[in-house]
Amino acid sequence: MWVQRVMELTGWEPLGISVDWAAIEGELGVALPADYKELYEVFGGGVFSDSLYFLGHDEGLTFDFLTEWRVSLSVDQDSKFGEVSAVEPYAIYAPGGKGLVPWGSTEWADEYFWLIDAGRPGHYPVLARAHGVGGWHRYDMSTSEFLYRVLADADFQPFGIAHYDLGTTFEPGSSDAE
Repeated sequence: MWVQRVMELTGWEPLGISVDWAAIEGELGVALPADYKELYEVFGGGVFSDSLYFLGHDEGLTFDFLTEWRVSLSVDQDSKFGEVSAVEPYAIYAPGGKGLVPWGSTEWADEYFWLIDAGRPGHYPVLARAHGVGGWHRYDMSTSEFLYRVLADADFQPFGIAHYDLGTTFEPGSSDAE
C-alpha cells in the first residue's frame, strides 16, 4: 500500500528491476524488509525531490546500500577508533547480531537506518537522526511509509520535507534504471 502511495506521489512507473535478494540477504545474514525490496524493484536507487537519497542495490555506484553498509561496518569495527561508533549508542549491524543498516539520507545530512536484530527477523524499525536536531528518532513503521511521510507530510518533523515545496520527483541513480 505505501509503495503504491510513493509511486502515485511521484508519478513513477515501476521499473521491475530484478535482484538476487537471496545473495544480498545471505551476506547480511538476515532478510531485508519486503517493502524495501519492492521499493527498490520499482524505483532503483536514486534521489527523491532533489534531496533525499534512497540506497538501492547498484553495486559499486553511489546509491548502493550494500557498499554503504560494508564501509560503515568496516569503520565501526576499526580498532584505531577505539570503542567509539558513528552511530552511538548503537553499532552498525554485523551478520548475526543487532545494529543499524543505512538505507537513506538527505542533502541536509539526515540519516535513515533500519535497526536490525538477527534474533527478531521481520522486525525493522526505522531509526533516523536529523543533523543539528539531536538524538535518534524511532519509527515503528515500514520503510515505504516513512519515505512517504518524509516526502508528503510537512508536519512529519524533524524529517518532513514537503514544506520546502521541492516537488515530489524521483531521479534514478544509475543507467540500469533508465
